[in-house]
Amino acid sequence: MPNANEDKPRELSQAQRRAVSELLRVSPAADDLARRFEEAGHSLALVGGSVRDALLGRLGNDLDFTTDARPEQVLRLVRPWADAVWEVGIAFGTVGCQKRAVVEGEEVTFEIEITTYRSEAYDRTSRKPEVSYGDSIEDDLVRRDFTVNAMAVALPQKTFIDPYGGLEDLSAQVLRTPGTPEASFSDDPLRMMRAARFAAQLDFDVAPEVVAAMTAMAERITIVSAERVRDELNKLLLSTHPRKGLTLLVDTGLAAHVLPELPALRLESDEHHRHKDVYEHSLTVLEQAIDLEEDGPDLTLRLAALLHDIGKPRTRRFEKDGRVSFHHHEVVGAKMVKKRMTALKYANELVKNVSRLVELHLRFHGYGTGGWTDSAVRRYVRDAGPQLSRLHKLTRSDCTTRNKRKAAALSRAYDGLEERIAQLQEQEELDAIRPDLDGNQIMRLLGVGPGPVIGKAYAFLLDQRLENGPMSEEAASAALKEWWAGQS
Repeated sequence: MPNANEDKPRELSQAQRRAVSELLRVSPAADDLARRFEEAGHSLALVGGSVRDALLGRLGNDLDFTTDARPEQVLRLVRPWADAVWEVGIAFGTVGCQKRAVVEGEEVTFEIEITTYRSEAYDRTSRKPEVSYGDSIEDDLVRRDFTVNAMAVALPQKTFIDPYGGLEDLSAQVLRTPGTPEASFSDDPLRMMRAARFAAQLDFDVAPEVVAAMTAMAERITIVSAERVRDELNKLLLSTHPRKGLTLLVDTGLAAHVLPELPALRLESDEHHRHKDVYEHSLTVLEQAIDLEEDGPDLTLRLAALLHDIGKPRTRRFEKDGRVSFHHHEVVGAKMVKKRMTALKYANELVKNVSRLVELHLRFHGYGTGGWTDSAVRRYVRDAGPQLSRLHKLTRSDCTTRNKRKAAALSRAYDGLEERIAQLQEQEELDAIRPDLDGNQIMRLLGVGPGPVIGKAYAFLLDQRLENGPMSEEAASAALKEWWAGQS
């Protein structure tokens, strides 16, 4: 893979050899597409994250290309070739398509995005970039966020293009901007969050000058739409090393604008009133929750783990005996979670699930005393609902004590609770707890039609079911009649 910046050929580096191998794998789609562009008098190059991942030996089936062809010309070239085409990003110069190709004897579906050479920038009041098209790939690459994403491979010749030292930075595992970080972040302030996200995804360090610019320009993030901020935050949280990215957001001041509840957990210390560092505790809980994931990254669990204690700063009280209390911080925190996640435009269902987990994360404490009845266990399961498995993980993750004896006791207690839940589930189908009489039976017994009273009767019977376990129809009917007699 020759380098466009060198006249003399040299031996390929290990990273470039990996890239060649990856590019050969995707050649059935990439080279075929490149030849169509070449025959039409246009250039096409694999670019950005696709080149970075190829150099890291992990190029997937999502391919990003850049071209001198304008979007309308791109559409004319790909429509006869692709299996599907979409124009969602065409206003920003991007055409998307899907192509099936046979790779090593197996059919593979490639998701492809082709973007016209461009430059984009924000003005001081706009939340959307202004797009203008360029004529050279070098000018296109300089607008990229980081040098490791500012490399390209011209196709079908496979010429390596790296005008800003991306390969060197990739080898050093450092994030730098192609131009000055101030100019880059002024063009698109979201790149400051992308620095934290890539640090978390790649486990790379961020160059000191980039960190300095992020700190100085942190307030600029406020012009970016909540949806774009949310999407970057999600990618960071779902990464392999989220603590690294979150720490960078807090240290640079960016979190104060996008997730202010997180830096607020850095409660000031008091020489007379001691308590654990809530901020560090929350990051540790997040990491411990990740260790318990079973089917890949779980955004609901990770958000709940990170935010479970955000009610503590508002509920902190200094007691006379020198202790610090945070009474009802789980209730306050659940409300704060709803407010912040709604502001970030999260889906209602996700907001509901995360806030519910935060509200319930302390419910287990006290179980270790052995005082929980079967009724209490039923209510625990009922209140957790479909979030029970996540609540198990969150509760276990919330133990960050260094006292091994205390940690072991908590673990044994929760083992015991899970065993009791399993036993009751087997006996009573806890996952589908409902009253022992349905609405029609209630109306017949009470001699009334549909209305609010049926809901009250249903709630009474559900409470009886939770308290007593399964009841026979006769026993449930007798309890309902007794309740009804007391209503008049």
